[in-house]
Amino acid sequence: MEGIATFKKDVWGREVLLGVSWDLLWVVVALSFAAIALHAIVVATRTRPPRPSSAGPRVVRHRTVDRVFHWGMAASVLALLATGVLPIVGIDFPWLVVHWWAGLALTAVVLFHIVQSTLWRRLRSMWVYSEDLREPFDANKKPGKYSLAQKAMHAAVTVLTLLVVATGLVMFAMIDTPFWDRSNAIAENVLGWVFFLHGLSTLGLIAVIALHVYFAIRPEKRFYTRSMISGWISEDELKSSHDRVRWATDDNTLES
Repeated sequence: MEGIATFKKDVWGREVLLGVSWDLLWVVVALSFAAIALHAIVVATRTRPPRPSSAGPRVVRHRTVDRVFHWGMAASVLALLATGVLPIVGIDFPWLVVHWWAGLALTAVVLFHIVQSTLWRRLRSMWVYSEDLREPFDANKKPGKYSLAQKAMHAAVTVLTLLVVATGLVMFAMIDTPFWDRSNAIAENVLGWVFFLHGLSTLGLIAVIALHVYFAIRPEKRFYTRSMISGWISEDELKSSHDRVRWATDDNTLES
């Protein structure tokens, strides 16, 4: 683990895991920007079809509750990254209280989404099927409501967020708060693994969010960003980028 983790001596003089090596932050940033630049260059060399029109009949893509969840999660994750990473790069400020409040907000948002997705939504819209795997190799194969890339992004964010939340709650129990006094119930070597996984998942989120923002602002993808704000895409945008039959199979919100 040398190079990706840091270590310390415990009270008995044993070497124990301290956490992730934050030198990896610059590696993650560099690789993220390299991936973004490479994609932008490749896309720029291709002939792009005319963009579909946003005029005409509209189709619901994201309901209000989904949009509120998305932006609530975005706000809490960005607050966590700002308060967790900026002190590491030398921008010091009283960050801890804001950090754990943002963590509690993210936990609440995630729990709400799990309940809502399980009880009121059809989880099948984010499952990856064999048909999805053919999309990258067949230009005529249009996705349902979500493309393979969007499903992969969702899966990555899900795993990383759950890992951040779970390890963050363990760390939260180890500090003084208005709710309880700090606890030393967890052994140093175990706590080191908690810090390591928390840091590693944070680095993963930085990379995924960088890619997510990049694709959200690309001209040909902006109609997805608009749909996360206003809730809709046009009928022409749906026909251009999606298979209407597969969309209807994935999700029952296909309506004008």
